[in-house]
Amino acid sequence: MKKIEAIIKPFKLDEVREALSEIGVSGITMTEVKGFGRQKGHQEVYRGAEYQIDFLPKIKLELAVTDEMVDRVLEIITQTAKTGKIGDGKIFVFDLERAMRIRTGEEGDEALS
Repeated sequence: MKKIEAIIKPFKLDEVREALSEIGVSGITMTEVKGFGRQKGHQEVYRGAEYQIDFLPKIKLELAVTDEMVDRVLEIITQTAKTGKIGDGKIFVFDLERAMRIRTGEEGDEALS
């Protein structure tokens, strides 16, 4: 099992979620986060005053998948979240040692479906 964390642009959330649902991903956790990478934020003007925005709004998706689904999930997230511009995000993949469904006590791959 693997845990996938993807940081994407907020306006891409619905498109990514729908694409993942179509391939059978049954659960996603979404968190609104702020961060920066190479883009280093941007300047905005409010009532004539310029100010620097260092941390930009992003969406962090977390999902647990079977080993067999990892490559397909990465492909789907990459295809649907990509705009081709700086700030599209990153994807991280971690080994997931154990998963358990609280309600039924199911473990492993059975707990993910």
